[in-house]
Amino acid sequence: MEAASPQLEQLKSALKSAWMAGDFGEIAKYSSREGEDFVSRLGLVRGLRILDVACGTGNTAIPAARTGADVIGVDIAPNLLEQARHRATAEKLSAKFQEGDAEELPFGNGEFDAVITMFGAMFAPRPERTAAELLRVCKTGGLIAMANWTPEGFVGKIFRATARLAPPPPGIPAPVLWGDEKVVRERFSAGAAKITASPRKIKLQFPFPPKDVVAFFRRYFGPTQTAFSRLDETGQAQLATDLEGLWKQHNQAKDGSTNVEGEYLEVRIMRA
Repeated sequence: MEAASPQLEQLKSALKSAWMAGDFGEIAKYSSREGEDFVSRLGLVRGLRILDVACGTGNTAIPAARTGADVIGVDIAPNLLEQARHRATAEKLSAKFQEGDAEELPFGNGEFDAVITMFGAMFAPRPERTAAELLRVCKTGGLIAMANWTPEGFVGKIFRATARLAPPPPGIPAPVLWGDEKVVRERFSAGAAKITASPRKIKLQFPFPPKDVVAFFRRYFGPTQTAFSRLDETGQAQLATDLEGLWKQHNQAKDGSTNVEGEYLEVRIMRA
């Protein structure tokens, strides 16, 4: 595998810093049930060898380990891995967690029966490289399962609103393209025997109003915190207003809390 350019190394370092900022564990608590549901649909059983890519604090690795599967989670952010280890220890699960990059997975060819990733590998900057790595480490006939935010869903709108004021580095495809079925099929076409994709809904529920949701993400969600840090005072105020407006517009709750419906694409690939 060729050496990364200085520009790519700088980008990777910035991405790692962004995901280590804040405390993603606080954010992840609000989607843990969806992680359990995602895993429950995969039919995992005892003895399977599972890799969870960009595992974060373990929202999918932990329920996968509960099935008795042999689970390894990898992520670029060591502080998130530490939280995942604590969760596994608390439940006396044997899941292992190690630092690793979705674009350069530290495993051999065909090592895993299933490779899973939920709202994770989609953020790696080189999607074709990521797809190739997910395929490479999965055995022939094995399963690759992804959950990716869609471009047209609520989270896609949040990402676009953020990118308008704090644009990402040039040349990086939008992560939500992983939520476009046509794009996913193109990225996996070389190594897939079968691909299925289904849109799924997720409830994004918080026990406080939209304005506080934005403040919550500014405090705990590293990429949001990083985006705000790149703006001057006027830009920060505008971004906060734009994000609060989206949460208000889509809020279904009437009791002072926040309840927004998000959408993601659930992708299943059978490795050729």
